[in-house]
Amino acid sequence: MTQTFTSKDNIPDHQEFLQDVIAGLSAPQKTLPYKYFYDEKGSQLFDQICELEEYYLTRTEQHILQERGAEMGEWIGPHALLFEPGAGSSVKVETLFPHLHTPAAYVPVDISREHLLASTERLQKRFPHIPIVPVVADYSSPFSTPSLEQTPNRIVVFYPGSTIGNFPPEEAVSFLKRLSNFVGPGGGLLIGFDVKKDKARLEAAYNDKKGVTAAFHMNLLERINRELRANIELTQFAHHAPFNEDKSRIEMHLVSRCPQKVSIAGRTFSFEEGETIFTECSYKHTPEKLAAIAEKAGFVRDVFWTDQEELFGVMALSIPNE
Repeated sequence: MTQTFTSKDNIPDHQEFLQDVIAGLSAPQKTLPYKYFYDEKGSQLFDQICELEEYYLTRTEQHILQERGAEMGEWIGPHALLFEPGAGSSVKVETLFPHLHTPAAYVPVDISREHLLASTERLQKRFPHIPIVPVVADYSSPFSTPSLEQTPNRIVVFYPGSTIGNFPPEEAVSFLKRLSNFVGPGGGLLIGFDVKKDKARLEAAYNDKKGVTAAFHMNLLERINRELRANIELTQFAHHAPFNEDKSRIEMHLVSRCPQKVSIAGRTFSFEEGETIFTECSYKHTPEKLAAIAEKAGFVRDVFWTDQEELFGVMALSIPNE
């Protein structure tokens, strides 16, 4: 059985979940934190999203990793610690593993313990020579990390999947600054991001015909019902994910289909017809824009890889040695 390191001071508990939901639904523009999407069911649904025809992001990034994995392995270098926040199923890093040179360790971090444990055991069976130390934590906030048996030559953060797009630019700088402090001089960041493109292609990726993305989105309301004694009528909300041209981002909303009241742990919240709960955004960047954001956090751009259609990008950045 794989042993996980749990950063107990950084896993949202029931009370924090309740407080976040009440605070979000009390705001003029109702919101819910997207980190609560990823319970066990939510993580499974997201894996299904990644297989959808419309959701080009995962397969395009995977193709880049397959085509350029050897180059990325050379850039990462020998005896590196590879650290992956929000690792999920660790499918993408698995593509890189054959190209790593005697890695010191792989440290996947995820908020869903069950999902993390399953993916870690699968990876460890396939790559028994790579030390894998999973950490259960919410990586969006500071958390404790385990000690390792080997001292790495460098630390590299692997951050695929365009998750950097969930942060507004100013918050992205703050988050990347945390990563730059973590990896230190000589450390690196291998980051995936969705490249800005036409509106129709973007909106189709977040509004799939099978309704898997809608189910993933609605699962957040199901979780609130189940864990916070709420009475949300799921059929009275709809998934909506338009592209905001001005802000260059997809916006995820849960739309109230009618005037209604919702009770959560004894608190009542009123909704007008058409009123929305804003849950997540996904900014779309040009390579130049992402490099500029990363440079504000102390990184310098080393290499940029993309596909033939330039739908998606993977960028290698590093912190200069002092």
